[in-house]
Amino acid sequence: MGKVLITGGAGFIGVNLAAKLLDRGSSVIVLDNLSREGSRVNLGWLLKHKNSKKLKIMRGDIRNQAHVKQAVPGCEIVFHLAAQVAVTTSVTNPKEDFEINALGTFNVLEEVHKSSKRPIFIYSSTNKVYGEMTDIGTREGKTRYMIPKMPFGVNERNPLDFHSPYGCSKGAADQYVHDYFRIYNLPTVVFRQSCIYGPRQMGVEDQGWVAYFAICNILGKPITLYGDGKQVRDVLYVDDLIDAYFLAVKNIKKCAGRVYNIGGGVKNAVSLLEYIELLEKIVGRNLKIHRGNWRPGDQKVYISDIRLLEKEIGWKPKVNLESGVEKLVTWIQENRKIFD
Repeated sequence: MGKVLITGGAGFIGVNLAAKLLDRGSSVIVLDNLSREGSRVNLGWLLKHKNSKKLKIMRGDIRNQAHVKQAVPGCEIVFHLAAQVAVTTSVTNPKEDFEINALGTFNVLEEVHKSSKRPIFIYSSTNKVYGEMTDIGTREGKTRYMIPKMPFGVNERNPLDFHSPYGCSKGAADQYVHDYFRIYNLPTVVFRQSCIYGPRQMGVEDQGWVAYFAICNILGKPITLYGDGKQVRDVLYVDDLIDAYFLAVKNIKKCAGRVYNIGGGVKNAVSLLEYIELLEKIVGRNLKIHRGNWRPGDQKVYISDIRLLEKEIGWKPKVNLESGVEKLVTWIQENRKIFD
């Protein structure tokens, strides 16, 4: 894939992506401000890669145009993953959230637009651009909420409804990326991601709940379950997400200007209560649970309709929920010292 830039490349998805690119012989630039807990640990792991000579680490911030300007030249592909990722943080500090997600993305887009290489631009968006979706006919079951009218999940034609500062900032960036294809003919692809999980995810309460629940269970720490626990998400193992990124790059003539919903789909949808039951079975101990009120913008159900990706580029998830969680739990147990 030639020379590749990953913004937010010290994050969970970023380091997994970087490692797979190095496996393929690509030259990789990681641009990250290292503000997220665990980012230095992740970089330490990445620097041990057999092809680490092709890895360049740039400590910088996408809010700083000069930092972005140094990173983009010569790159053939830009994976834009850097973001403020927590809804709760966006509520307490909406200005910072806007500056990182909206302005930061604009900065990266502008430098890509100026580049003579006209890099492929892959953007990590979010299902939160669809808002709470309170009018979709949710039905409550014993352990989960359901959407009878959407048997395959939410597709890309669902109306946008930005809810929470995070939804607004990511939604604005999502639309900028999409429009830079229409206005400037940049080869951009937007992935509206559901819950991604896997090794090297330093999950915390506000983000990365699949890993966070597992970490707390293994360490014997309590979690707070907000709402009734029947909220449903489709979860996707990180390797499957990266496969989709690579397929989009490979098929860029077809994918340029496209927006895709991506997650585990119906087959990998799980409620919080159901996930806790599965996790307790895999780990072999009960999770300590406290209860909390619903959080703003929390969707009762979000399941990605992933049929467009399968139709256009032949992608579908390979790792099912149980085997993926087993892989995650094994990684946490083998790296427990990171979390102690």
